[in-house]
Amino acid sequence: MAYRYDSLNELRRKKELLQNEVKDLEKLLTFDNTKQTLSALTNGLTDTYLKEVPDADGDMQVKLNAAPILHGISDQLKSVMNRKTIMQVAQSEPGSELLQNTLKLGAVSMITHYAQKNMRNSSWKKKLIGLAIIYVAPIVLKYVREKLDEYQRNKTASSMEKLI
Repeated sequence: MAYRYDSLNELRRKKELLQNEVKDLEKLLTFDNTKQTLSALTNGLTDTYLKEVPDADGDMQVKLNAAPILHGISDQLKSVMNRKTIMQVAQSEPGSELLQNTLKLGAVSMITHYAQKNMRNSSWKKKLIGLAIIYVAPIVLKYVREKLDEYQRNKTASSMEKLI
C-alpha cells in the first residue's frame, strides 16, 4: 500500500476524503430527507411517485403522488385493450361489474365537473343550476332508484305468480 502514495500527508488527505465521503453517505442514509434517501436507494426510481408537501408545522413531509401512477396504468390499459378484448371483458361477470362501476364513476366525474364549471360562472342562472345539481340531484336520483327497485320487485313478484 505504501508504494501507491509518495508521502504520509497524501495518505492522510486520502483518508480524510474517504472519511468525509462515509459521513456524507451516513447523512444520506439516516432519513433526514426521506425523498432524497429513497431516491438514492432506488437510483431515482421513486422520484416521480413521491412529492414533498409542507405540513402544519412547516416541516417537509413525503406524500405519494398518485397522478403518475394512474397515468402509467391508463397508458398500459390503452396499449393492451382493443375492441375485441373490451367485449370479452364486458361479457364476463366480473368484467360487467367493472364496466358498470367504471361507467358510474365516469358519469359522476362528468356531472361533478359540469357542476363545478357552473358554480364558477358569473351568471346566477348557471350558479343555480350548479347548486341544483349538487343538492337536489342526489335526492331525485335516490327517489328514482327506490321507485325502480320497487317496480322491479313488483314485476318479479307478478311473474312468479304467473309461473305458479
